[in-house]
Formats: sequence, structure tokens, C-alpha cells
Amino acid sequence: MTDAPPPRLELRAIDKRYPGSHANKTVSLALGAGEIHALLGENGAGKSTLVKIIYGVATADSGEVLWHGQPVRVGSPAEARRLGIGMVFQHFSLFDSLTVAENVALGLNAKESLEVLSRRIVDLSTRYGLPLDPRRHVHDLSVGERQRVEIVRCLLQDPKLLIMDEPTSVLTPQEVDKLFDTLRRLRDEGRTILYISHKLEEIRALCDRATVLRAGAVVATCDPRQESARSLARMMIGSDLVAARRTAQEQRPGEPRLVVENLSLSASHPFGTDLENVSFAVRPGEIFGIAGVAGNGQGELMLALSGEHRTPVHDAIRIDGRPVGRLGPRDRRDLGLGLVPEERLGRGAVPDLSLAENALLSGYGRQSLVRRGMIRFSKVNDYADRIIGAFNVIAHGRRAEARSLSGGNLQKFIIGREILQNPRLLICSQPTWGVDAGSAAAIHQALLDLREQGAAVLVISQDLDELFTIADRIAVMSGGRLSSPRAAHDTSVEQVGLMMGGLFDLSDEAGVVHDPA
Repeated sequence: MTDAPPPRLELRAIDKRYPGSHANKTVSLALGAGEIHALLGENGAGKSTLVKIIYGVATADSGEVLWHGQPVRVGSPAEARRLGIGMVFQHFSLFDSLTVAENVALGLNAKESLEVLSRRIVDLSTRYGLPLDPRRHVHDLSVGERQRVEIVRCLLQDPKLLIMDEPTSVLTPQEVDKLFDTLRRLRDEGRTILYISHKLEEIRALCDRATVLRAGAVVATCDPRQESARSLARMMIGSDLVAARRTAQEQRPGEPRLVVENLSLSASHPFGTDLENVSFAVRPGEIFGIAGVAGNGQGELMLALSGEHRTPVHDAIRIDGRPVGRLGPRDRRDLGLGLVPEERLGRGAVPDLSLAENALLSGYGRQSLVRRGMIRFSKVNDYADRIIGAFNVIAHGRRAEARSLSGGNLQKFIIGREILQNPRLLICSQPTWGVDAGSAAAIHQALLDLREQGAAVLVISQDLDELFTIADRIAVMSGGRLSSPRAAHDTSVEQVGLMMGGLFDLSDEAGVVHDPA
């Protein structure tokens, strides 16, 4: 009788501390060949720290890492790749000033020419439904397209252990199915996949085993196929998940709060997507959802709606009947607009500023945080504390730098900062991207509560489950065009997924909304 082979990767009593945080508490984990293993936990549970240790980005304070039964010290990502470990980070490790091909070459330490590598990128990205132009510079890419670069770069490494952090957030349902087929083939070839996702139904459909972290420690190991999404969430949170409560709402009378009419706008860079005759309306007391795969014009639409890019036609965008196409962000905020951009760090918050300072940046007007040119610091601090308390933001107080928060907690802070200003119109892009189930439910409930208070809410999201949870009507953006909206209860995930691929109904080909109500 032969002895069973050792695990491909084994972690023994991994411990890691940061100032003010015990990120990993004697975590032990074993990953075998030929399995897809889920790593579950809330934002801030220690998942990112643990995989950074596996990939050589961080070093454990104590504990052992074993590769095929042999102790190893993974001192850098290059050493991890030499062992056969590849990783797709949730937060990207890309150089903005370099092209896609150059970033991939750096990640692979490739010796082949950029021309040959570019052909490989095109071939592989096309095969997996993740289209990329290897000549494009990263600073021109949307967040979703940047994640595609990470996925393609990782697959080009031919890894023995593939770590995937939220890999499906930029894919249509049909593309998710294709990716899952690919991951299952990799598993059947004997590879190991460590899969991190907050989409619990994905975990149940794909993964063979799951390890659950809570507050930095392992609290459970299970077969997710034998669990429900609710039981998995209970393991993560330690209590039952409170789902967002969506009440039926009759269409409120009155004029639309936001009207976009025949908006055509050239992209600001050569690789962007031109907007073509985009028309829709959002009324008080409704959530209007826009679905679509990243890079189809959502970023350009968001810039036009926020005022960062002005429109050629002043009345192509109207707020409460007033043309605003040539007004800047500050003037639009004065009309009651609240904004939650896709990019948390950089656009939503300044990384090196404290939470209190970030609260001041957008709340100084409607919260009366500045008077006669002087900052009212006591009111700023009170406002930041109210956001932290009302939205259960886990942070080391209002003085914590924005960059120190987990993705979910920073997103809750940004959402809370805007909602507590009582906006008449709130525009959110990817409000729960990379956010755990508990935080996502809290954000969804906050948006639904704002809707019930009579605000108009526009949500741009690639997460169809999210849109079907909170949206009253859904339209799809593809190639810079917008489909006619449909009531959420009159369509399906499969239909929206097809439209995300550009298969609009013939009646929608002009991109004109027949009835904005």
C-alpha cells in the first residue's frame, strides 16, 4: 500500500500582524492536486493577507509554507511563479504607463518578443471570451478590462496552483459558464485552484471544498456542494445573513429626475468607446440598472453624468428639467447629485487622506462643513463618525487612512458618505464590486431605503444578481449603445446576458428609449 502524496500546498499555523490588526491567526490549510478549493470570509477576514503570503507579496510572522511536502520560503512573486503558483489579484498589480503586452511580459519574465507574446495574448484572450488589445496602455483601461489582463497573464503562466480572486466580476453569465468549464478542465488535468469569491452560488456550483475565515482564523471547512448559500454566509458572518428587503413600489407621478436624451459622445482616448444615441430616464422613487461587460461605454457614460466630461449638447443631460451637459461636477452636486465612482481609491477616496478628510471632500457643501472659507473640523469629525456608525464601517476611527480599509469597508464608507447627504439623484458604478455578502446586503438595503425616500437611483453594474435584487428597470449597454429598458420582473438573467453580448432586439437597434416611464 503506497502512502498518499503530500498536499500540493500546505500552510501550517500561519500568523501575521499589522499595526492595529491581527490579520491571520495560526491559519492552517491544505490544498491537494486536482481540486478547486474556495477561501471564504467577509472583507477584512484575512483572505487577502493569506494569499499574499502564498504568492510572496507578504511574509508571515510565524508558521510554515510547504510545497509538495517540502518547506519553502516564497520571498517574491517571481519565486512563487517559479514554483508554479499564479495569482489574479482583486486589486491589480499593473503599471499604468505600460501596454497590456508589456505588463504581461513583466509578469511572466518573458524572453519572447512582444510581437510573439501579443499574438499569444490575443489567441488566449479570444479563446476565453476576455478580449484584449495588447497594444493598449493600462491607464486607458476600465477596471473590468484591467482584471482581464490579470486573468490572461495568469493563464499564460501554465500554473500548477492558480489563485483567483473575484475572477467573474467582469463576465456575462455565458462567459462565467465558459470560465468554469476551463477551470474544471484545469482541475481535471491535476492542477489546483484556490478560488476566492463573494458570490456564494458560484462557490456551490464550482468548488470541491471550502475553508472559511472569520476575523483572521479558520472557523470551518466544508463541502460547499452540500451547503446552502445561507449556511455558507452564516459560517462567514457568525449569524444569519439579513437580506435586503425590496418592497413593491408603484411608479411615482411627476417628471423624471434624470433624463439622458440622444447622448452621443466621442471617447476621450483612442481606445475608448464612443457613446451613440444613449437615451433613458430615471424617476423619483426608482432604481434604474444598467448592465454590461466592462469596456462597452459605461465608463464614458459615468464621466458624462458626473460632469467630468462635458457634452456637446447642453440639454442631452437634464436634472430636474435643467440642462446640465456643460456643467461641472460641483454645479451638478449643488443640484442634488450624489456620485459613487467605480474606482474606490483615486476617484472615490484619496488613499493617503483620513476618512474624515475624505468625508469633507464631497460633503463640505450639503453638510455645511465649511463656513466663510474655514473648515469646521468638529462638524467634519461628527459627519465621519456618523458614516462609520450608520454603515458599520470597520476601521481604526475617523483618522484611519482610506488605503488602510478593506475593499468592502471603504465601499460602505463611500456609499454612506453620499447617502447621508440625502441626494435627490444618486449615481453608483459597481457599488458592490469585490464586496462580501454581508456588506453587499447592507449597501443594497441603503440604496433601496434611499429609493423609498423618493430619490432617483441609477446603478451601473456588471453583477446581474445585484441588478435583479434591487433594480426596478434594467437596460443593457453594449458597444456604446443602450438597449430599451425592461422591467426587472419581465426579463431574465439569460436574456440580459445575451444583450450584454450585443444581441439587442431589433426594436432596440437605434438605442432609443420608447417610454422613459
